[in-house]
Amino acid sequence: MEPAPKTVGPLWRPNPDQIRNSNLTRFQQWLHEKRNLEFDDYRALYDWSIRDLDGFWRAIAEFFEIRFHSMPDRILRRDRDPVRTRWFPGATINYTEHLLHFGCGEAQSADDEPAVLFCAEPGGPGNRHVITRKELTKQVAQVATALRELGVQRGDRVAGYLPNRTETLVAFLATASLGAIWSNCPPELSSRGVLDRLTQIEPKVLFAVVGYRYAGKEHDRRTALAEIAAGLPTLHQVIVIPEVPNEDTPELGGAFALRWLDLIGTGKPDATLSFQAVPFDHPLWILYSSGTTGAPKPIVHGHGGMLLEHLKTLSLHLDLHPGDKFFWYTTAGWMMWNFMVSGLALGTVVVLYDGSPKYPDLRVLWKLIQTEQINYFGTSAPFLLACQKEQLEPGKELGLQSLRSIGSTGAPLPAEGFRWVYEQVSANVWLGSLSGGTDVCTAFVLSHPWLPVYAGRLQCRGLGAAVEAWDQSGNAVWNEVGELVVTAPMPCMPICFWNDLDCSRLRNAYFQYFEGVWRHGDWIEIDAASGQCVIYGRSDSTLNRGGVRMGSSEYYRVVDSAPEILESLVIDTTGLDQSGKETPGRLFLFLVLREAFTLDEALTNRIQERIKTELSPRYVPDAIFAVPEIPQTLNGKKLEVPVKRIFQGFALSKSVCPEAMSNPDSLRPFLELAERYR
Repeated sequence: MEPAPKTVGPLWRPNPDQIRNSNLTRFQQWLHEKRNLEFDDYRALYDWSIRDLDGFWRAIAEFFEIRFHSMPDRILRRDRDPVRTRWFPGATINYTEHLLHFGCGEAQSADDEPAVLFCAEPGGPGNRHVITRKELTKQVAQVATALRELGVQRGDRVAGYLPNRTETLVAFLATASLGAIWSNCPPELSSRGVLDRLTQIEPKVLFAVVGYRYAGKEHDRRTALAEIAAGLPTLHQVIVIPEVPNEDTPELGGAFALRWLDLIGTGKPDATLSFQAVPFDHPLWILYSSGTTGAPKPIVHGHGGMLLEHLKTLSLHLDLHPGDKFFWYTTAGWMMWNFMVSGLALGTVVVLYDGSPKYPDLRVLWKLIQTEQINYFGTSAPFLLACQKEQLEPGKELGLQSLRSIGSTGAPLPAEGFRWVYEQVSANVWLGSLSGGTDVCTAFVLSHPWLPVYAGRLQCRGLGAAVEAWDQSGNAVWNEVGELVVTAPMPCMPICFWNDLDCSRLRNAYFQYFEGVWRHGDWIEIDAASGQCVIYGRSDSTLNRGGVRMGSSEYYRVVDSAPEILESLVIDTTGLDQSGKETPGRLFLFLVLREAFTLDEALTNRIQERIKTELSPRYVPDAIFAVPEIPQTLNGKKLEVPVKRIFQGFALSKSVCPEAMSNPDSLRPFLELAERYR
């Protein structure tokens, strides 16, 4: 992979008022006044933040007025084994408490101001409502009281099978207020996919919907919900959130179902909210890896680490202010949902959207920005590229004067995507491309309110994130592509995988490739002079459809169970080719069929239907091919990444070493197919 071409000039520069009024400038002034620290530029501030971890994260806690119930003994207790490192030992805290105070110090918002704006796609029932800060606090108190009466205690798991709705946010905040642990799966996921995740964590309570609306169609999930409830023997209660108030509660195979409105009733109108003080690293939520090497890994993040990281990122890098309308298009099963809702702690108005970004057409989210006067719009690179391909001109068609910033993540945004935004959305908007992951529920590489924006480049490495590019020998490289590593601990790193008692799975997942150093699985190039970065996508085989990741092993469990199929291989070509251009984001499935079968139309349709119903419609492949055999390493592993690189246009010599294969001749049909589809 070749380094990115040199840039010719910025697409955007912040004006002096933007720099002067930014939260980062305020933080820099605070450091001078409270710590007597002077920094000439961002590079100096960044270098301090990764060199003096104790000083930086102590400053973050004090600057954002973190409410410790018990003060920490120290800031960081490092260990030679990185998975044993602990932040703020001795401190107790509660994440929900900070979100429901809606801001820090004088910036704290009034009770009658909006906290949440909910919108659904056109045509759906109850497609818009606003909840004030007082109303949100009341609902969280009611649900927390009801959960407590249902026996939910600190450390219990509460799960969701929920879309991006207000009730999802309320259920999560109520769970966290009790010190219980939240985990959500989106309702588009099959019952098998949900059980692969939730059986690992054994939830006591499940919040769920019996259906959802997407792209103008109603999707009935009653059968899937019944299968999920039957497959979770630890459930004490299922709480059904109806799409319409009088929706029937389904039979759930013996599990007791309670309607949301009845739950709110049991919480009593005058319920008061209390916050369970928990250790700084007490589990807050459980997210899931994409499942590349087996069942999805249950990734556990802590109350304090997530709070500090999100406050730092949302305030100092995204420059969100109290009253800003903050919107990121996401499902409630993607980490960006968790990232977004933390905006409540800064006093922003969090905008939730439930529906398709393409229904009734690709203008729907741009119209939402105009109608609701949104200030920060977070989206994915594939969405922006789709708008570009449709030749949309939202800046000309709509009034987007409220839009100050656009965030892009989920995949690398190529230079032409940047240029489309500045040509067709707004010449004055601040476009920030972000890169991180579910593993840390944040971004390592971020936007910056002081720095210019260049096409195809991410503005900076985040404060407190010691990001470097390493070659295969573990040496730092500059101005060339390497593995993204983080050489120092961060509070947002996972505290564990659930049930990984000796932390061996956690250690092997992140700290084994380069011993003791976090290897993230992305290709990155860092400019030595400016610090700006280019992300080239995953260095592993993760599938990425519309910004939602899935591991190939989940795919194989469904596809390979078909009686006609002997073996399969799946790749997603999303990413940048060797010239730095975005390759078409296509999903290709290769099959080795049993002797009696051929890949005719009937078999193709059956495979597509199986994937649609047992995984998700978004993972139906763009093309299916029959091949004689699947390329394998000497020890029998499928060569997913090399095949992906071949389809992205890389030469065979830069994709795979034939000497490392057990069947090098198997690559010939893949090379022929790649040539045909380029």
